[in-house]
Amino acid sequence: MNIKAVKTKKDHEEAMLRLEKILDAKKGTPEGDELQMLGSLIEQYEDEHFPIDLPDPVEAIKFRIEQH
Repeated sequence: MNIKAVKTKKDHEEAMLRLEKILDAKKGTPEGDELQMLGSLIEQYEDEHFPIDLPDPVEAIKFRIEQH
């Protein structure tokens, strides 16, 4: 297990590739622990570099009404 901080686009790509390989790891195993830590690092990077703004409340209500 070689976990490092996800600071760059390249780090993110490498972390995502590793995540795909261990996605089915069982909880409580070394790979399961790695999966959990890697997921947290990826999430932190994505929150910082790809923020998702909350929708305008009025537009969200209109959208929901249109869906029904």
